[in-house]
Amino acid sequence: MDWALIGASTIASQNMIGALRSQPGGVVRWVVSGSAEHVADYAARHNIPHSGTDIAFALADPEVDAVYISSTNEKHYGQALAAIAAGKHVLCEKPLAMTTGEAASMVEAAEKAGVVFATNHHLRCSGSHQAVRDLIRAGRVGTVLSVRVFHAVHLPESLQGWRIHSADAGGGVVPDITVHDADVVRFILGEDPQSVVAQTACSGMGQGVEDSAMSIWAMPSGAMVMSHESFTHPFAGSGLEVHGTEGSIFARGVMTQRPVGEIELVTAQGRETVPFSDHNLYHFGVAQFCAAVAGTGAPAASGLDGVKSLAVAQAVRDAAATGTRVTVNYGALK
Repeated sequence: MDWALIGASTIASQNMIGALRSQPGGVVRWVVSGSAEHVADYAARHNIPHSGTDIAFALADPEVDAVYISSTNEKHYGQALAAIAAGKHVLCEKPLAMTTGEAASMVEAAEKAGVVFATNHHLRCSGSHQAVRDLIRAGRVGTVLSVRVFHAVHLPESLQGWRIHSADAGGGVVPDITVHDADVVRFILGEDPQSVVAQTACSGMGQGVEDSAMSIWAMPSGAMVMSHESFTHPFAGSGLEVHGTEGSIFARGVMTQRPVGEIELVTAQGRETVPFSDHNLYHFGVAQFCAAVAGTGAPAASGLDGVKSLAVAQAVRDAAATGTRVTVNYGALK
């Protein structure tokens, strides 16, 4: 599969270029970005043969099979629609768009065009999160009563930029991290949050956008979810807890791009360390995407998964802004 990168980003250079090339026949053919100087340097550093500032040239290349979009959030919608119209398969970073309506339109356009459209939700690709889901499915904790997600970190200076000062570009901790946690909860529990209450704050880094958020989500099963995200917590650690009638799962250090952390299951029988696969999250996700294109599988996270995680994040922002409980609006997509 030949790829075009839409966005000369850090996540592409650190994680995705290697993942795309790890697949049989995987070639990164194009990179497109808004700065001619930056994209030329990026292409040279990563041995990408074609580069430019106009997405149309990459999409017109018949050798390009798929695009990976990692530009700033406000550009995803138009770029994805252009790629879909050109008949390219699309793997798009989260959040898919600035609104749930835009994201749903992207999914619908891909369905009509007959191309694969997926969301690059990497956490569900990790062995740790898959192990937590499997424990729940196997009934090891009984009926799930509550989930706690703590994903408060310190955003590195190299990643700050628009994420901390540009609402127009889709900045803020809610579209950056809450959307991840929404996907994690949906993935491990197999159900969609119904409503949320929330509070956001600027706690030292955000400039015009929130840099911290806390929220509580009501689930159809009756379980409660508490979620905490921040850009300003250098020593908090991250993790995931699931508490049920028959046991509790403590997954520490697993809200990350690397296959690290530890999982402990606590039941009446005692404490049990839970092993999990240490495979590369991004290699796994790209392999699933390629299988979907080949007609032999499904993406790790579909376009619909991306719509739903964005819908939860939007509800968190709306609940914080209004001080009221907000029902999550998933739109007409099912």
